[in-house]
Amino acid sequence: MTHGVDGQTGEALDVGNRVGWGVPPMSPPSVLVTRLLHRAAREPQALDDVFPVVYEELRQLATRIRHSGSSATLDTTGVVHEAYLKLVGVEVDWQGRQHFFRVAARAMRQVLVSDARRRQADKRGGGAPAITLVDDLHGTSLDDHQLLGLHDALGRLSGLDPRQAEVVELRFFAGLTIDEVAGVLDVSSPTVNRAWRLARVWLARELASHG
Repeated sequence: MTHGVDGQTGEALDVGNRVGWGVPPMSPPSVLVTRLLHRAAREPQALDDVFPVVYEELRQLATRIRHSGSSATLDTTGVVHEAYLKLVGVEVDWQGRQHFFRVAARAMRQVLVSDARRRQADKRGGGAPAITLVDDLHGTSLDDHQLLGLHDALGRLSGLDPRQAEVVELRFFAGLTIDEVAGVLDVSSPTVNRAWRLARVWLARELASHG
């Protein structure tokens, strides 16, 4: 069984060339990453060999995720390194390159949330403007209060519908398109679009009631 950084069960994500993570999935670097990850599943220390191979892609992913949340104390490099530290030492049955980036995206989201919580620790009260999860996510960002509210709401949504929660995570935090999310989850684009639409409605109500 595969355990992600938050203890959730993961799945093999060998989805061919439908996913736009920057390098075609069947290119030599991808084959190398998959081989190294399979070794890391048996020898956790082998994950150290993966890091330099995927570093630039992790930076691109971190840049997208940082745009979804205000992080005054962590730059892109800091997010990458903090996320990598979360991945090292956890028990993960790595299935391949796409699985790795899926787990890495979740780790980066957790880094931003932890950073926001540290900044909020000495602050008091104060509401925040409502969050609107729009279709065009380019440039969308949240303040600390909004980020933490969305993170908590996603936790509640995950208990009701894990697929919808994961679609929001990949769409909003990782900045993937509908088609890219479909590739990562190995489902159809209409399935992702429907989950995204329903999740936005649920989250709007949930965030309003907990605002």
